[in-house]
Amino acid sequence: MQPAINVVSLAIFLVLFFLVTVVGFLAARWRRADLNHLNEWGLGGRTFGTVVTWFLLGGDLYTAYTFVAVPGLVFLQGAPGFFAVPYTIIAYPIVFIVFPRLWAVAKKHGYITSADFVAGRFQSRGLALAVALTGILATMPYIALQLVGIQVVLTALGLQGKGVLADLPLIIAFVVLAAYTYTSGLRAPALIALIKDLLIYLVVIVIIIAIPLNLGGLDAVFKLAHQHAPKVAMTIGAAGTNQFWTLALGSALALFLYPHAITGVLSSKDGRVVKRNAAFLTAYSLMLGLLALAGFMGLAAGITVKPSVAGIAANGSSYAVQSSNYMMPALILQQFPTWFQGVAFAAIVIGALVPAAIMSIAAANLFTRNVYTAYFRSNATPADEARVARIVSLVVKLGALVFIIFIPTANAINFQLLGGVWILQTLPPVVIGLYTRFLHRWALLVGWAVGMVAGTWMVISASSGSKSLISAFTIRNGDGSPLLLFGKYPATFYAGLIAVILNRGVAVVLSLVLNAVRVPNGRDATASDDYMHDVVSGPEVALTGD
Repeated sequence: MQPAINVVSLAIFLVLFFLVTVVGFLAARWRRADLNHLNEWGLGGRTFGTVVTWFLLGGDLYTAYTFVAVPGLVFLQGAPGFFAVPYTIIAYPIVFIVFPRLWAVAKKHGYITSADFVAGRFQSRGLALAVALTGILATMPYIALQLVGIQVVLTALGLQGKGVLADLPLIIAFVVLAAYTYTSGLRAPALIALIKDLLIYLVVIVIIIAIPLNLGGLDAVFKLAHQHAPKVAMTIGAAGTNQFWTLALGSALALFLYPHAITGVLSSKDGRVVKRNAAFLTAYSLMLGLLALAGFMGLAAGITVKPSVAGIAANGSSYAVQSSNYMMPALILQQFPTWFQGVAFAAIVIGALVPAAIMSIAAANLFTRNVYTAYFRSNATPADEARVARIVSLVVKLGALVFIIFIPTANAINFQLLGGVWILQTLPPVVIGLYTRFLHRWALLVGWAVGMVAGTWMVISASSGSKSLISAFTIRNGDGSPLLLFGKYPATFYAGLIAVILNRGVAVVLSLVLNAVRVPNGRDATASDDYMHDVVSGPEVALTGD
């Protein structure tokens, strides 16, 4: 039978949800400023220090869907699901080196988005528009997936009605999120992130200690997992090696190209804060690795997947779930008392509200600066920009809500998978553009188009005959058999990485041609000194200076 409503867990959940709602509205008074200015509403005035930025970026990047999807992927596939751990480890050295430069030039010129930088660097509204639309397109399904995380938790809490009542709790959560984001801007998720991250750390630590003790230790967990699901891979194996490392590398390159990640970076008070957080955020990678182990714990606990089940079904101590997304809530229901269930489920839902708010703000910033102001109202005042951004943030969240209510969840997952392939195509103008102007603006635009088309085609081609999209593309011999590297490793790579290599190759070759025939490359609005991220105004700020 489906989980029934438990008064204790629901009460604890509601108390914590009410707490973050109050904090979200009070955030408008935190570091009081004119929120009718996009720099204040959309970037928090670029005033966040090391501690606030650490919580903000952690709350932004490690989402509710991460909390349910990573263990769910390990539960379903085994060791390949751990790709999320190395990719976050690879990402932070990139952030340490690259993104203080973006912060510095953005601060100097008042850039709010990465597309603002591209427009200034290459004097190309078309290229900036391509970057902006790619960011919005990649962000929308990401927001929808946060609502999937909320939906999964509401099911576990027993809040399952029929018809309109089935979606009412989700709609209420959306209205609350939309209201305090509209009122407080980026300050709301920045403050709520402190509560969210502390709860998430508490829940993960308890899970990683308590469940193995309940099941007889980690050694017993792995043995039981293999017994209950012998086909689940305990190692990567030669067949998955290239897919694993290219997916990890491609995901690492894409992570901080997402608009919500860039918004978090640009909200920092100086480049040194960005550098510190690139070092300190690795703590979340440790947490993610521990969280992934919960996938094996779900197998060891005997949780099974039955598509005929509506969410979660319990028969005594035995649990069956509709899909792997429900595994983590089912494991919490099975292993913990009701009071802790309330805390854990609140942590997951709050873990959805923080990134959903930042993502909607980031998408609104992009639309306002790089579509509305660039093409429709070039003389817009800061107040005009803030007003439009507020409205767009509501529209974006409403679109995600409609997507989840009326379109199958699998489609949101598929679009988010494509979003990763797409956002990676903005790497040449955004990241390489921070270091050189050699790449011609027209070449970058053509390279972007080639990468978008090639990446989309590879995903769709690899997914032919499958019910869901697949991001791994296999290079084949003339007879259709997979090409083997070193006679052993199938040439199966992450489609996004192949696409961005094609993107970069086209951009380089065309740049050589266009520069040789002296096609105008636009005026660079930036100067070399603008990228000196180690030179900041004011004294060094202590870690507690938030």
